[in-house]
Amino acid sequence: MRITRKFTQEGVSPYADIDFRKSSCVIKNPDGSVVFEMNDIDVPGTWSQVASDVLAQKYFRKAGVPVALKPVKEKDVPSWLWRQTPDIAKLEKMPKEGRYISETSATQVFDRLAGTWTYWGWKGGYFDGESDAQAFFDEMRYQLSHQMGAPNSPQWFNTGLHWAYGIDGPAQGHSYVDFKTGELTKSASAYEHPQPHACFIQSVSDDLVNEGGIMDLWTREARLFKFGSGTGSNFSNVRGEGETLSGGGRSSGLMSFLKIGDRAAGAIKSGGTTRRAAKMVVVDIDHPDIENYIDWKVVEEQKVAALVAGSKLAEKHLTEVLAACTNWDGAADSEDRFLPRANPQLKEAVLAARAVMIPDSYINKIIEFARQGFTEINFKTYDTDWDSEAYLTVSGQNSNNSVRVSNGFLQAVLDNGDWELIRRTDGKVDKTIPARELWDKVGEAAWACADPGIQYDTTINEWHTCPNSGRINASNPCSEYMFLDDTACNLASMNLMNFRSDDGGVDIAAYEHAVRLWTVVLEISVLMAQFPSDRIAELSYRYRTLGLGYANIGGLLMSMGIPYDSDEGRGIGAALTAIMCGVSYATSAEMASELGAFPGYADNADEMLRVMRNHRRAAHGEQEGYEGLTINPVPLVAADSPYADLPVAARAAWDKALELGEKHGYRNAQTTVIAPTGTIGLVMDCDTTGIEPDFALVKFKKLAGGGYFKIINRTVPVALATLGYTERQIRDIEKYAVGHGTLVGSPTITHDDLKAKGFNDDAITKIEGALANAFDIKFVFNKYTFGEEYCVKQLGLDAKAINSMNFDMLAALGFDKKQIELANTYVCGAMTLEQAPHMRDEDLPVFDCANPCGRIGKRYLSAESHIRMMAAAQPFISGAISKTINMPNNASIQDCKDAYMLSWRLCLKANALYRDGSKLSQPLNSALVEEDDYADQSSSAKVAAVSEQIVEKIIERVVQGERRSLPSRRKGYTQKATVGGHKVYLRTGEYEDGKIGEIFIDMHKEGAAFRSLMNNFAIAVSIGLQYGVPLEEYVEAFTFTRFEPSGMVSGNDAIKMATSILDYMFRELAISYLGRNDLAHVQPSDILPDTVGKGVAEGGLGKEAKAEDRAIETIRKVASSGFVRRNLYVVDGGAPVEEHVTTLKATGTDHGHSHDHGQHAATATATISSTTTVTSSETAILNASEEVMSASDAKMDRIREARMKGYEGDGCPDCGNFTLVRNGTCLKCDSCGGTTGCS
Repeated sequence: MRITRKFTQEGVSPYADIDFRKSSCVIKNPDGSVVFEMNDIDVPGTWSQVASDVLAQKYFRKAGVPVALKPVKEKDVPSWLWRQTPDIAKLEKMPKEGRYISETSATQVFDRLAGTWTYWGWKGGYFDGESDAQAFFDEMRYQLSHQMGAPNSPQWFNTGLHWAYGIDGPAQGHSYVDFKTGELTKSASAYEHPQPHACFIQSVSDDLVNEGGIMDLWTREARLFKFGSGTGSNFSNVRGEGETLSGGGRSSGLMSFLKIGDRAAGAIKSGGTTRRAAKMVVVDIDHPDIENYIDWKVVEEQKVAALVAGSKLAEKHLTEVLAACTNWDGAADSEDRFLPRANPQLKEAVLAARAVMIPDSYINKIIEFARQGFTEINFKTYDTDWDSEAYLTVSGQNSNNSVRVSNGFLQAVLDNGDWELIRRTDGKVDKTIPARELWDKVGEAAWACADPGIQYDTTINEWHTCPNSGRINASNPCSEYMFLDDTACNLASMNLMNFRSDDGGVDIAAYEHAVRLWTVVLEISVLMAQFPSDRIAELSYRYRTLGLGYANIGGLLMSMGIPYDSDEGRGIGAALTAIMCGVSYATSAEMASELGAFPGYADNADEMLRVMRNHRRAAHGEQEGYEGLTINPVPLVAADSPYADLPVAARAAWDKALELGEKHGYRNAQTTVIAPTGTIGLVMDCDTTGIEPDFALVKFKKLAGGGYFKIINRTVPVALATLGYTERQIRDIEKYAVGHGTLVGSPTITHDDLKAKGFNDDAITKIEGALANAFDIKFVFNKYTFGEEYCVKQLGLDAKAINSMNFDMLAALGFDKKQIELANTYVCGAMTLEQAPHMRDEDLPVFDCANPCGRIGKRYLSAESHIRMMAAAQPFISGAISKTINMPNNASIQDCKDAYMLSWRLCLKANALYRDGSKLSQPLNSALVEEDDYADQSSSAKVAAVSEQIVEKIIERVVQGERRSLPSRRKGYTQKATVGGHKVYLRTGEYEDGKIGEIFIDMHKEGAAFRSLMNNFAIAVSIGLQYGVPLEEYVEAFTFTRFEPSGMVSGNDAIKMATSILDYMFRELAISYLGRNDLAHVQPSDILPDTVGKGVAEGGLGKEAKAEDRAIETIRKVASSGFVRRNLYVVDGGAPVEEHVTTLKATGTDHGHSHDHGQHAATATATISSTTTVTSSETAILNASEEVMSASDAKMDRIREARMKGYEGDGCPDCGNFTLVRNGTCLKCDSCGGTTGCS
């Protein structure tokens, strides 16, 4: 093939116009712990920090890259294309530890990818001459470095390791077809033939253990998951429940095997790979078990809800039963305390437990526990986190589920006819049900839990290019690749934003040139690839399917000033898709003219050309005349496109594609899909993925040193300028969305207003300093910004009130809700353009996103707008489109069914709905926004918790100038442990407020010198603590230090391994006083009787909450906060009371009892007994984990904040950050690039 240059010049480096910068890439968990860190890497200066981080973390080869290389000469390959191998002679002269390193420059990655493609392209005869190969090499490196396009993740992982560095390893059971001989060959090594394919479809037969059967599928899936790929299968061949077996028994049915496969996928997902397992399960609508399959995830979600609610109710009521046994007013040794008839408080607790269906056996078990002297129970509770144990307990959480529906079924729904479910063993009718009843089930399930999706079987197979070779039964996990069973597809996507022309349109010549080159790349990738099974290797060679697509159409349309939901937007989307698919097929035909059509073409030529003619008719805007289609596609309407050259180019591309195909056939059975472009979308700095619209107008740009700052979506200013707004107006609109970061100029709560309330200049300076990066103004106005004394004496606030979790300082100072909201919008930004200054209402549709933006945003794209954009593009896609149809929480079941039906009528191949809040693990977007109401006490309590957490961390870093003396009689705790066989005693001393002020260290049976050194080290640390040096500074300095003694730790319930005595000590102190459970090896939830909720009715927290606060403060004056590890909590019962009395009693000899003053004993009260003479089994303390409660509150804050930012609200399973965005039918993480898909 002849390769022309469009982006580069001969003899000039493709990187010549790029300024590279040194970057340090850090990806952190929400708790600040580092997930990944790499310093001094070279990346293009124009790349964002997120793109650089993802490249370094996901795609850099971390080990095995030789420092010294030498070429391997090949007779028929140009010398500049010779592959490299380690230069052993040079390496042996180097220090052993320095011989092999990681990749450290982006150019290394670009070079190995493009070089490998060029190398195999040369060997396969794809280039007319050496100059064409050099042009191809340069053009691809240019596109990669300029973020114009990117291949799917497995290419970045695997391609070029052998060619560029000589990295190899033992074969992994892969196969390939030799392109010279056409013979199936077993791979002799791991990397000589890379594994670049992301998407697989695998068959499964109605057989238990033989090859191609059910159990064999789990092994084949595991091999794909291990290498970062995804797979889908249609399980409709598996017989239904109750069908006969050859041995005379009855089958356990499809669902039993699906649950096994789901468990297998879940185990591999968590096995340390770089990606989660991605899996698609497809079942035909006529399968005997289809009803159970449709309801599968609905029922599993109900199980999660039951686990969560039931565990918390059981924990609450069983704790109350135990408390009633231990906290009673009678004689301590009386047996009556365990008899409900004699103990009124116990009777009340038992009846309350029975009322919520707690089993009598469990109630009796707790009473027996109490009879044996136990005063605490550890009843595990569950929550609705997606990756929590509740979800891990149930099945169906590791795959996307879809139902295959035929036109016959949908017509039966419309006609209100019956539908027959067919047995798999004999083909006879198993059951007849009304079609609408089954359709209702599908709609209800999609509404309830966002599964199953729909695949339109008839439409898919009517557009099938190779029907004579078999039906299309399934898809990959994201639903964009649909072809024969046991085939594979490798993907690549182009960033449309980087093909904008100077006039704001599209540089069609550059776009077509890039499509041609990427089609060649994907075709070469089929030639060079190895595959996980013989069958997939054979069929991939025979049909050579490709998956070229694009990303960022949402960003492109916004930058053009064109609404996503508009005829113009759909016209541009259709034209760009038609150009891409037409040019790609034309390129495939061009390659066929030189290398031959794909081997399966001859059997399917007539059908494939029929499909090509239908594509061309749609490109020419024809309404009728389509061949072999039941439903006509949505044709390209040239008049809708504001850029007239786009539809002209689309028609020309398809004219050429059909003309060349009729002459030469095609090299590939399929060429295009629209993938979700998750991780690679981040590498290309795409604002939007695939065909998706934007998810938020204000983004949070990552800084190299960590942290984020708010920035307007980069397409917004471009769009505003296109729409005719002036520079000043654009700045004002940006400030409205992002915020001013200051109260200067605020419409409410001005400096004068604050001075009138008692704030002085110094306090206002503190406010201004904190406002710049505040997400919410309430984070700034609290006692930590000004100090408690200032709040009480200067501002006249109540001392007790400002310590309340419910306290809202601005409201307490007399500002009303509207004033606070206006100031909040001015300072922190609205994160939407709705109600922005200068903004014209008619321009707002340009900035509509998938979900409402910010606190006050109301606008969002309708489900129909998503479907119609897909329908505009689908006629020009070989495969299908991975896309989420977003629906609001108030969408009805009928809305879901209507969306599915509209998709069918518009000739889509698949549809995946997502109704906001349809997953238990995800709080409602709408509810979270409403929860931010300042009048809502529970919301302000959560905000106060976060502000306390954030500000406290900053305050503790201020070193005090004077030494703070410890009280003469002080509390603390002693921890005995053994580190590497050496006994260590750690003793702490605390101030009245529970903060640590001194430590003592003693070692058992050690030499005097070592013990003296440790003793003096403890004194030095203690003096530092008393002078205000934060404990966390010591923790950062001394954890992970390494010297003897070290090793296994016994005697400590949280720490199991230490690298030194100092590492152990400061882990212990960090866990106990800083809540740094990231330094623990055993989490609090595993060793404490934790509960997330208190089990009281919401809303009535007044006197009870205040009494509880007083109780906790009193306890903290006498109990060591380090000893309880911040887990001390006063448990309050659920009955409403007029007088709430918490009695605290501590003696050296007596049991502490609760005295009920005029109330029936429904309230569990806390008592403290001296631990010096009373054993733990006798004390009546009830501990619940405050740590977990605060973590839960903090997590809810992060979820709420994430949803306001436009994210989904789930935590990333890879890095834990709440930056997941919906990405086709999958999710991707904007922090680490992790994705639930396979692209």
